[in-house]
Amino acid sequence: MSDTKDKSRDESSASEPDGPLGGERLAEARRAKKIAVLEIAKELHLDEPKVRALERNEFETLGAPVFAKGHLRKYAHLVQVDEGDVMADYYQLTRAAGMPPLVSARPRPRREMSPGPWIAVIVVIIVVATVYWWFTSQPALPVIADEPTRELIPQEPVPASGQAPEPAVADADDSAALESAVAEPEPVVEEPVQTPELGDGQMRMLVTYSGDCWTEVTDAKGRRLFFGLGTDGRTVELSGEAPFNVLFGNADYVSIRVNGTERAISAAERRGNTARMTIAGT
Repeated sequence: MSDTKDKSRDESSASEPDGPLGGERLAEARRAKKIAVLEIAKELHLDEPKVRALERNEFETLGAPVFAKGHLRKYAHLVQVDEGDVMADYYQLTRAAGMPPLVSARPRPRREMSPGPWIAVIVVIIVVATVYWWFTSQPALPVIADEPTRELIPQEPVPASGQAPEPAVADADDSAALESAVAEPEPVVEEPVQTPELGDGQMRMLVTYSGDCWTEVTDAKGRRLFFGLGTDGRTVELSGEAPFNVLFGNADYVSIRVNGTERAISAAERRGNTARMTIAGT
């Protein structure tokens, strides 16, 4: 009879925990570190009553078991308690069968990527590079100014004997025509081209190129002011509604003046050789 009582006492003492388990272990560590419950609640994104329920091992208050286990792991990290001990306490308290391994302790296997997306990216890069090379390699078309037409007056052939030809006697009609042809034309006075005054919200930009540079410029209304290749020695004057949206393919080869003031290209507006910027009137 006494053996049976001793055996029952041993079983009851074995089932009772030796110290605090689960949330109680965490609460004891929190008090030892003098951390307020409110601070733990902020870190766990919970209200204070739920944190206290977690410390009393009332896990059902937190909803599904996955939430309780997640909060226990984060709480253990905050108070520097071994996460494995806390999870062992949880499975002991909830009478779960077996303790599953901690997934976070094992590195996740690397997923092998299919080469298909990389091939597509390489094809796109090749196409973009080809288009850029085609635009930048096109020679600038020379500007041919219209030349005035010159009238050629036929000359009398020189005789083979070397003697000078006798002067031809021109009649009155031929003399009058010759005098009108030889008469100097009246000089044409060209009026200077006046630059129109800018209205409200208007802006004028002067772009000077020291090398080949692809350029795109639009104003605030979305009008395309310039879209093409600027070449060495070329100067382009643009005007429109401010601000301007500007893209330079090779910003090292351009200089800008906005409303007569020099405008530098900052490092924040550059991406390698290219530069994208929004220019307002100064």
